[in-house]
Amino acid sequence: MNNILLLGSKSPSRVMLLTEARIPFRTIPQDMDESQCALGLSFTDKVYHIALHKMDHVILPVGNKKDEYCFVLTADTMVCDASGTIHGKPIDREDAIKKIKGARNGSTACTAFCLDKKIWNGHVWVTQIRIAQYVTVNYVFDVPDTWIDIYLDTTIGQQCAGGAAVEGFGSQFLRSVNGSHSALIGLPLYEVREALEQLGFF
Repeated sequence: MNNILLLGSKSPSRVMLLTEARIPFRTIPQDMDESQCALGLSFTDKVYHIALHKMDHVILPVGNKKDEYCFVLTADTMVCDASGTIHGKPIDREDAIKKIKGARNGSTACTAFCLDKKIWNGHVWVTQIRIAQYVTVNYVFDVPDTWIDIYLDTTIGQQCAGGAAVEGFGSQFLRSVNGSHSALIGLPLYEVREALEQLGFF
């Protein structure tokens, strides 16, 4: 596991980003209930806290030998629209349509990640080094009413924060972006790569 990043996420966008960046990884489960987490925090603090809390809920494979190490990554993305409303993933199609329409006046996306280097002490994994941070991105995502149904039928918008799948088919509706494009998709690759280098992954 030394040179394989363990990704505690089911996000197809994060899987796509790591695959395209040629960072070796495999997904692992995590069982956190996001609805019960980070209540009452500010927008960026909420996203940051959830990314850290996910790390506490990853289900890691048992180590094989003492002093074996592994690298584990968790992340979270949320969106705050121009009205100040914070959005996660849509709960259903109707909610997705509402979120998509709300993004037309501009939004801020925040993606936070938590990267741990963990050591197997013979019984449990112990965090040796942790790097955690968040990145914000301002963007305008404008899907006209006549395109919303085909957009939802063609993309993974219902699995994305704010309903905004800005890659692939959805990229044609991204009017502007100010900041990290990969963070808007779901993982700030520049910062993640730097963190992996700091931890000696490569």
